[in-house]
Amino acid sequence: MNTQKVVVVGGGPAGMMAAGTAGRRGCAVTLLEKNMRLGRKLLITGKGRCNLTNMMDVEGIIANIPVNGKFLYSALYRFSNREVVAFFQDWGLPTKVERGGRVFPVSDRSVDVVRALEKYMDHSQVQVMTGEATGILVDGSAVSGVQLKDGRRIPADRVIIATGGRSYPLTGSTGDGYRFAAVLGHTITPLKPALVPLESSTPWIREVQGLALKNVAIKVLNNAGKTIYTDFGELLFTHFGVSGPIILSASTHLEQADSYRLLIDLKPALTPEQLDLRLQRDFMKNGRKVFHNALTELLPRTLIPVMVELAAVDPDKPVNQINKVERQRLAALLKELALDITGLRPIAEAIVTAGGVAINEIDPTTMESKLVKGLFFAGEVIDVNAYTGGFNLQIAFSTGHLAGNSC
Repeated sequence: MNTQKVVVVGGGPAGMMAAGTAGRRGCAVTLLEKNMRLGRKLLITGKGRCNLTNMMDVEGIIANIPVNGKFLYSALYRFSNREVVAFFQDWGLPTKVERGGRVFPVSDRSVDVVRALEKYMDHSQVQVMTGEATGILVDGSAVSGVQLKDGRRIPADRVIIATGGRSYPLTGSTGDGYRFAAVLGHTITPLKPALVPLESSTPWIREVQGLALKNVAIKVLNNAGKTIYTDFGELLFTHFGVSGPIILSASTHLEQADSYRLLIDLKPALTPEQLDLRLQRDFMKNGRKVFHNALTELLPRTLIPVMVELAAVDPDKPVNQINKVERQRLAALLKELALDITGLRPIAEAIVTAGGVAINEIDPTTMESKLVKGLFFAGEVIDVNAYTGGFNLQIAFSTGHLAGNSC
């Protein structure tokens, strides 16, 4: 019988998966969590609905992990998205697939995801302990246990660090795992917010805060005018700038200290020529109206005053008097509504943390440290991160499962 003593530090998705998997193999597992309840960050993901994974094939998932995606080949193929769905089905949580392949619980309740993982751990005889780790104990070049803040020590043959990143610190993600790993000689690649809203200095932003746009295309340009990211989907204006799924994914490619130009195509399904014909038809149909009243079928109501001002057309000018130059000026705005991006929101507001334990110091086939025997990593603490759409939780489940199976 396997008598390995395993301590998992961190009770998020990666930690709970790792603990349950190690316990199922017969290890004596202790899950250490500093919060009074498990999965606090998991409870707020997907606006409380929890986007578990995505039904793309594994190659598609890796393509949606722009930072070190290839490092995860072993983890993703050994515990794929389909196995994640089957896992939750087995533990009483049926799922459904929504737009873009996103997988959610049928119940739309993230608490049910946490309960399924708790059932898994309970069945695997995992001991859950509340306490805060302050360091990993080593004997020579191998782990020997975990040091707690209250002075206690938990002996261990294997330790899995699954402490998350530094985003949403109120949920307990305060960067502990980075400190533990650094003390043991691991390189921590620079940390920055990922999947985070963007700030803008464009004055009219506040006039449209709260406005959500669907089916728009974006292009992000750097200071040199080079396109560094494009996407299509949903966008949200806020009092400080922009958010929404396509903005969060774009943030992965931006640096906090740099400025960027965001171009929004409000009518991506239409070519410039098609859009011009559409405007001509709309203007002919609404010929007796004044300009600002003739755009209601074309634009959301709150955006109309902004577009009228930017187009430099008298809002009370009769539509049948709009000339070709004015019409083309409006069309150009509809295809390229520009915003100045001045930075990323703070890391505390990010969905995930970019950076972390360097992947060249972790065995990708086991998640074990190459520097310290018996030390494993799982989840966000590793230097990998993905776009929105369920990919980051898939990383957590796959790396947690691999670490739990390898220790």
